[in-house]
Amino acid sequence: MSNERLPKAVYEQLALFRYQIRKFIHFSESAARAHGLTPQNHQLMLAIMGFPGRDYATPKELAERLQVTPHACVELINRCEQLQLVYRVPNPDDGRSIFIRLSESGMRILEDLSEIHMNELKNIGLLEFPEDDE
Repeated sequence: MSNERLPKAVYEQLALFRYQIRKFIHFSESAARAHGLTPQNHQLMLAIMGFPGRDYATPKELAERLQVTPHACVELINRCEQLQLVYRVPNPDDGRSIFIRLSESGMRILEDLSEIHMNELKNIGLLEFPEDDE
């Protein structure tokens, strides 16, 4: 490690980035609550639909994506299932495992929240999304 300090601009950039992340997380949590969800419900739903290459995931995959223990993830899945946001599907290739999918009502809520989040990210200039060609 060098004895020279990093330039002040580095600290300012890191602090600004962290501030922007915190503001976005606060926005996201408020939006979820306004839709009758906990932030964790929303994160689970997004992790399912955002899983690469498919629209379902295993509890183990979701635990990894959410950075929670498998037990905590199963509890979250149970709560979301009680709210009829998600449902379990047997894995056709392995009877010992299941897939978690969004219900129709869960998908409608996630679509609303995702549009709100996309607009916020566009407004603050953090991300650009491809135009919908449909």
